[in-house]
Amino acid sequence: MTASKPRRSPKPQERQRDPERTRRLILEAAGAEFAAKGYAGARIAAIAARAGVNQQLISYYFDGKEGLYRAMSEAWGERQSELMAPDLPLSEQVRRMALEALASRDGARLLAWSGLEYEGPDADPDHAPRTRRLAGTVTQIEALKAEGRLPEWVDPACLTVLLMAAAMAPVTLPHVVDGLTGTEGDSPEFIRYYADQLAKLVEHLGP
Repeated sequence: MTASKPRRSPKPQERQRDPERTRRLILEAAGAEFAAKGYAGARIAAIAARAGVNQQLISYYFDGKEGLYRAMSEAWGERQSELMAPDLPLSEQVRRMALEALASRDGARLLAWSGLEYEGPDADPDHAPRTRRLAGTVTQIEALKAEGRLPEWVDPACLTVLLMAAAMAPVTLPHVVDGLTGTEGDSPEFIRYYADQLAKLVEHLGP
């Protein structure tokens, strides 16, 4: 990712009366653009057009494309922290992650794109925050092992990766879902059924 350009203030007539609304519109548009095209393919002009704002406002509020991407990642991270709250059973965390596709597919698509474009932690603005968030799930799985509720051979980090990938499957593998089940992967009926199946599988492991 390239260094951000100097922030430029929009012209007085371009300023919005409701900056919070403007920021929200930009973030929603950015979510759709980044989810559809990834970081490399997304264009600031396209995001501004989606949001119905002047392109200059994106630089003003977010300091350019990278700053906007960081803000998007932080917003998704906050949502992910809610879904994977450590006080919830592991099966319920996974269920909620899978059901998130009913509310918004952009978060899962954004995470998938960041993986496809990954070239190392230095080029990944969400690397450290994401690692900290997921460390809580790893710790939870380690505690389940210590209590004897999971087999000794289970690797907590690997299981965390596996469960995340599984929860995202209706979004990242809709073609596989369609081929194997004859059902559209984004249909509410399938997502609810799949989330229940995944939760039951996790419960079967022992937690």
